[in-house]
Amino acid sequence: MPETLLLHVRDALVTFGKKPLFEGMEFSILEGDKIALVGKNGAGKTTLMNLITGARQLDDGTRWQLEGSTIGYLQQEVPVKKGQTIREFVKEHVRVTDEAEAVDYRVDAVLHPLDLDPDTTMDTLSGGQLRRAALGRALVESPDILLLDEPTNHLDLDIIEWLENYLRGFKGAVVCVSHDRAFLAAMSDKVFWLDRGRMRVCPKGFKDFEDWQTMMIEQESRELKNRQKWLEMEEEWASRGVPARRKRNQKRLETMRSERAKLKADVSSFKRMMAKIEITPPELEAGSKIISEFTKVYKSFGDKKILESFSLRILRGDRIGVLGRNGSGKTTFLKMLVGEMEPDAGTIKRARDLNVSYFDQARKDLRHDWSLWRNLLPNGGDYIDVMGKTRHVCGYLKDFLFDPAQATQAAGSLSGGQKNRLMLAKVLANPGNLLILDEPTNDLDMETLDMLEEILSAYTGTLIVVSHDRDFLD
Repeated sequence: MPETLLLHVRDALVTFGKKPLFEGMEFSILEGDKIALVGKNGAGKTTLMNLITGARQLDDGTRWQLEGSTIGYLQQEVPVKKGQTIREFVKEHVRVTDEAEAVDYRVDAVLHPLDLDPDTTMDTLSGGQLRRAALGRALVESPDILLLDEPTNHLDLDIIEWLENYLRGFKGAVVCVSHDRAFLAAMSDKVFWLDRGRMRVCPKGFKDFEDWQTMMIEQESRELKNRQKWLEMEEEWASRGVPARRKRNQKRLETMRSERAKLKADVSSFKRMMAKIEITPPELEAGSKIISEFTKVYKSFGDKKILESFSLRILRGDRIGVLGRNGSGKTTFLKMLVGEMEPDAGTIKRARDLNVSYFDQARKDLRHDWSLWRNLLPNGGDYIDVMGKTRHVCGYLKDFLFDPAQATQAAGSLSGGQKNRLMLAKVLANPGNLLILDEPTNDLDMETLDMLEEILSAYTGTLIVVSHDRDFLD
């Protein structure tokens, strides 16, 4: 029995100013589809989500939605009403036709594995708990189309695995944006790839997407080469001297000129799509063999024990992944490691030559009111020291896929993924002998993740990574 068509978009044109973001786009969403939505930062993933919900109107084309169908959207920002309980929050947008008993069952079935007390008020929750409450609301609503924007951010591994199973059994369609490759591979059976203003649909799940994507890119490369050969033959013909008075020859010349301009634009577009961030970390000088040593460390906050009789020796060149549930003390451990916090008991020794580079998930070192330029050069100037080499700030920003024109815009205007790229540019300009990354993968696109993995693989110092991203840690 064929699946029910829930949404269809055809010949879609979406512009920002005079520049088209999507042009001639067409796609369908069927009941039961589990779709991974991928594309570089700035490709329009959030705009597409808003287009699906109807919040963003098309400039041209048609959007059809099955009458009576509903759409739920887990967004990054979570609205908070003072005094509202989690139970009230997650039930706020359920269908009026749903039976109260069935809704209460769904609430309990969702909030328990998300480790949320339904009677806790929303205004007392941490950022991570707010995200889990928002996820709970999206699942309890049980819409026909469920849109998820980075649902695994701030989730523990056991909750991520529970969510994978839940979505696989979800009756409706799911469209998910996530940097978590393992999560997308587990939940999806189709991929929407936003590529240079068009939608390319992979009929397989994300686990097979990268092979399919490589095949598509190689096919496009061959087509561009064939077009280039044809153009060279036509230009050779034209160079022999062509009687322009003949209509047939005149039309052939016009076709050649048109193809020359189009090919130039297509080759330029292809090169931008293939652009990668390439940074090679420097070889670090040999220093202290022991970077840090914890001996019988005890740390608590009130009645909550974080560490008890904890001992650990971190050696030069160690590569350590830090795992633990939210609130288990991962950030406290990092702060004690770098000397921002001291233990209640026990000792922590740190190497005298310790030089720490710290990527903080809260982005505290990023000034949102400053430009990208000033964030990299707070004391002014045009050139930045990058691993012992002098680079112009615009050239260095280009390494991280920023357009030079963005250098003077405020950091606060950037997307979450772009802010993380700017933070990486700050941290990786001159990484010390201890590199600490606290949830570095949140909001990054997959191309930037690949770049980060390559840089860290070549990094010779001591590396400590806090992450829930299983693929990245592996």
